[in-house]
Amino acid sequence: MANKQKIIELEDIYKRYFIGMPNELEVLHGVSLAVYEGEMVSIVGESGSGKSTLMNIVGALDKPTEGHYILGGVDVAGLSPDELSQLRKNRVGFVFQTFNLIGRISARANVEMPMMYARMPKAERAERAEKLLEIVGMGDRAMHKPNELSGGQKQRTAIARAMANDPDVILADEPTGALDSETGQKVLAVFRDLNKDHGKTVIIVTHSLPLAEQTDRIITLKDGVIVGERAGKGE
Repeated sequence: MANKQKIIELEDIYKRYFIGMPNELEVLHGVSLAVYEGEMVSIVGESGSGKSTLMNIVGALDKPTEGHYILGGVDVAGLSPDELSQLRKNRVGFVFQTFNLIGRISARANVEMPMMYARMPKAERAERAEKLLEIVGMGDRAMHKPNELSGGQKQRTAIARAMANDPDVILADEPTGALDSETGQKVLAVFRDLNKDHGKTVIIVTHSLPLAEQTDRIITLKDGVIVGERAGKGE
């Protein structure tokens, strides 16, 4: 990764729950990982491998019990809850398997929501939402509500929403898990376009090896440790 800056750096990350209790559970056991600007990386592993816990730490939804996590030059461990929320809002865009769209409002209004919380003026956020929906191929569905959209269209809308505040990193948790394989490939193509054409760093957490193979780098997690790392076909 010559000339590329690290945007994510995890060093010796441990995560424990129920600390000091008889049922104390250690889920991550010294994970170290670097992701560079403009990479498209997949993290793969079976259920129980620690993928979700690692994703929550990478996305600044949770803090490690031990270790250091640097996101965009900021040491996450030293942040207050408010600072952590601000970092998450500005630096990370989330895409979930279940879309998490608000059913009673349009696709455009869903995309506008993060901008509204960021206090962006109404006209500006409407214009940006329209542009983002165009980027993901949903420009002609902007005023449709989620129940009027297919699964693939819902996920495209969710990707546009993840881009709302122009994050450095897009973090996708099983983004094609609820979709058939053909639709999943179309959604993956959207991520690839955001990565290659818009310079976004994309991290996809998945159990699907065929999906992972299409990213630049594949990181395999098993029982809370990284057991493998190799180039994918996207490189």
